[in-house]
Amino acid sequence: MNDEKTPENSKEEKAETPAPASPKKPRSRSRKAPAKKANAPKKKVAPPPLEEEEEKSSGGALKLLINSDEPEEARIALLENGKLTSFHLETVSSAQTKGNIYKGIITAIEPNLQAVFVDMGIERNGFLPFGDIHPEYYCKDVPSSTHWKDLKIQEVIRKGQEVLVEVVKEATGNKGASITTYLSMPGRYVVLMPGSDSHGISRKIEDEELRSKLREIVNTASLPEEIGYIVRTASKDVTKTALFQDIRYQLNLWKEIKKRGQTMPAPALVYKEQDVTARFLRDHFTHEIQEILVDNQITYEQVVNFLNLLPARQRVTKVKLHKGARPIFNLYQIEEQIEQIYQPSVNLPSGGSIVINPTEALVAIDVNSGRTSKDKNFEETIFLANMEAAEEMARQLRLRDLGGLIVVDFIDMRDKKHIKEVEKQVKTCMKHDKAKVDISRISKFGLMQISRQRLGPPVQKGSYIICEHCQGLGMVRSVETMALAQLRRIHTGAIKKSTEKITCRFPLDIAQYMLNQKRSDLVELEEKYNVVINIIADPDMNPTQSQIDFQKGAEE
Repeated sequence: MNDEKTPENSKEEKAETPAPASPKKPRSRSRKAPAKKANAPKKKVAPPPLEEEEEKSSGGALKLLINSDEPEEARIALLENGKLTSFHLETVSSAQTKGNIYKGIITAIEPNLQAVFVDMGIERNGFLPFGDIHPEYYCKDVPSSTHWKDLKIQEVIRKGQEVLVEVVKEATGNKGASITTYLSMPGRYVVLMPGSDSHGISRKIEDEELRSKLREIVNTASLPEEIGYIVRTASKDVTKTALFQDIRYQLNLWKEIKKRGQTMPAPALVYKEQDVTARFLRDHFTHEIQEILVDNQITYEQVVNFLNLLPARQRVTKVKLHKGARPIFNLYQIEEQIEQIYQPSVNLPSGGSIVINPTEALVAIDVNSGRTSKDKNFEETIFLANMEAAEEMARQLRLRDLGGLIVVDFIDMRDKKHIKEVEKQVKTCMKHDKAKVDISRISKFGLMQISRQRLGPPVQKGSYIICEHCQGLGMVRSVETMALAQLRRIHTGAIKKSTEKITCRFPLDIAQYMLNQKRSDLVELEEKYNVVINIIADPDMNPTQSQIDFQKGAEE
């Protein structure tokens, strides 16, 4: 495979990887980080304690904070100059399923959708498109040159069939998880793809001499023919020994997963993805991180073991165990920055702001000038607000992991030079994003469209629940409107001849309004339809709750 067509590194690498050209044996995925390897140092290291009085390191160095002191929640924050640039959260109630491997059973085939639904033993069935089903699962022989689009899914796949699948997209709302039978096993330096013949080097490694060297090293590892690979960006400065260890570990793990997949009864979890700390170290760690601060002894040892597996010249990062009385995130004053992630509005340094509104179809981002428009040089201040908004927007997209179609409404600019500069600023700031991004030009209406790959579940998942009052709408009906709606319900029930008594239980505010403001209407209904209406105030009811019982008289 030509290098120019190879996928990017990490998960985005896998997303661009071509489907296997020929059928192979079913495979499974492994995502264990090098820190978990069998030859990892077992020796406990006496951690240098981090006291509260210790000053924060100066300069533009990256600092990683890991807060895993509470068993219900683990948080990871990456800081640059004290500013939050990356945030990862995992809670017990919303543990990630992306990357998990399941042995599932096909429960339904949908020819119209060209997909099947798979029971994986979890809450909702997984959605498996026909294009993500490896030919090895076809029930009849198909020529290797045949494209899946030329086949009918109901003819080559049968209901009740067992498949080994990997979750590639978390379940959201009423939708189940998106899954695939094309599995991958990412290590620190290499992504192995059992059942694939694709070979590639990360595009982010641009040096042709280095690319050739890495290719030769992997080729000497004698990988089985049915296993493809992608060399990740982290392998730039890696030694041959470290690269071999990573490959050997992934191969051994694959053998174990394949064995479990063949012996376990379906549906079942075959492999569980690593915790948030191990995933971050495996996929995002860089030697530019000068300090790692941890507030948990077990996590501290996990980080130390990971660093000890790196080549000697890459072990420049210091690890410290926080033992102060103040929480580690509070000590570095980033709790407010984290709370900002959940707010729709984000202030800009010059006085403007951006407002982020995720919808069902897209994410709308509006740039407001604020007090910047009061400046004498209007055009320059508008340009400044848009430049700040471009930088902050790129940061917020990463922090909130907003995906799909994103429409940004910049403040109108007349100068074409300014428009080009803002476009350039957006592209420059989005280069730090590991997700795949496609950016359009700013239209004549001041709109820019961005398509961004979502890397994980929404940031609110596990931390927030839908409001029981407004059901996610963000507002509830006024007392007057609710009272009138209930009055209409009472009127409708009173019209029926068989109704003799109506008992209403309402929230306190609504009950008081009806008894005080609508008493005459209630009396009129009682006299006109010969019914008895009782209004009961229930202070335990929320504003959207109500209960009306229509009691019928004895039949004659």
